[in-house]
Amino acid sequence: MSDIEELDGIDADEVEGYLAYREKIRGSNINEQTLLATDYLNHFNEIVMLLEMVPDMPELLEEAKEWKPMGYQDHLLASTFSDKALAADAYDNVPKKYKQPFEQTIGQLDNLIATAIERIEADMEHGDDNLLRENAGALSKVIQRLMDVAGGIIHGSAKVMDQSEIDNLIG
Repeated sequence: MSDIEELDGIDADEVEGYLAYREKIRGSNINEQTLLATDYLNHFNEIVMLLEMVPDMPELLEEAKEWKPMGYQDHLLASTFSDKALAADAYDNVPKKYKQPFEQTIGQLDNLIATAIERIEADMEHGDDNLLRENAGALSKVIQRLMDVAGGIIHGSAKVMDQSEIDNLIG
């Protein structure tokens, strides 16, 4: 990819900081194109695993209910990610062309997880184990699909899901 292609869509006022951080992160586990790190997705992997296990271990619902959204920089700084400080600093220089769709997708994930927890809790209260298992599996898959979108953005895609696509998936 040429320098011109790499800078396409990046605002002029973002270029200097973006290029400086691209040099700083070279050789790290941070994507050089977007300045984002996939380590952040671990925050969502944890809740997906919990939700998938709730039908077999209902007591895990309480742990799932304790899950809270956590911002990119906060998560990284609290993690064991080897480049956490660099990744958190680089976030301030992520171009809008990546940051806006990324943050939109993260907001959708946070909302979807809250909805999933509510729906799974309602299924447990109704005592329908088959429905609980079906919904926990389906909701986990939709969350994973959104995580795949976030991962794609981290790796340079600007593709996002609009809310109607998500609504259709969760029915």
